[in-house]
Amino acid sequence: MSRVLLFALTAAVNPTLVAATTVMLLLPSPKKLMFGYLLGAYMTSITIGCVIVLSLGESGAVSTTQNSVNPGVDLAIGGLLLVIGFVLGTGRDRRYRERRAQKRAREEPKKTPRWQEALGKGNPRVTFVVGALLTLPGASYLAALDGIHKLNYSTTADVLLVVLVNVIMLALIEVPLLSFTFAPQWTPAALERAKAWFGRHGHTAAFIAVTTIGTLLVVQGVVTLIAS
Repeated sequence: MSRVLLFALTAAVNPTLVAATTVMLLLPSPKKLMFGYLLGAYMTSITIGCVIVLSLGESGAVSTTQNSVNPGVDLAIGGLLLVIGFVLGTGRDRRYRERRAQKRAREEPKKTPRWQEALGKGNPRVTFVVGALLTLPGASYLAALDGIHKLNYSTTADVLLVVLVNVIMLALIEVPLLSFTFAPQWTPAALERAKAWFGRHGHTAAFIAVTTIGTLLVVQGVVTLIAS
């Protein structure tokens, strides 16, 4: 179960979801827009997840997934994240970011992605479609599904676990949506404070996040190798 939850958390680190949520928060009626996006995302991700988990035992997909999701993957991803954490912690990324900023200043503005333009229209029906199209299974989600299958639970339990993984995976949009629902007056001011905090401490927060996740993945890979 810990493996399933770990990969659900890593799946939640989704740059596209961060960008989509940020765009919707800046538009009028963000609550309706995020609700539409979330419904579309749930529809695609939960449906695909249930199909994969329930069909694993009936096809050759079991051996394929077991061979592709192994301790080596945990160690590789964890090691990569620790390297990124080292770069962030030692400040070695600053020169790169400065060069990138200078390059962007010289270049012409990039064209806005179509999905961002669609979100910008401020239509909940549009955000539903965008959410459905953008929430396709990634590596971490597939690894979580493989973990659910290996638990050998009942069909009902498998479906509930798929739903739980999706709830964790889409927390980046669920949390602000719940906040707008239960604290509509407090939320806008809180968002401004959060933006200001990340502006001051975003580098440190990123270092802590990637280092923690990387360490957990390495430890899990080592434990799995020893147990096997």
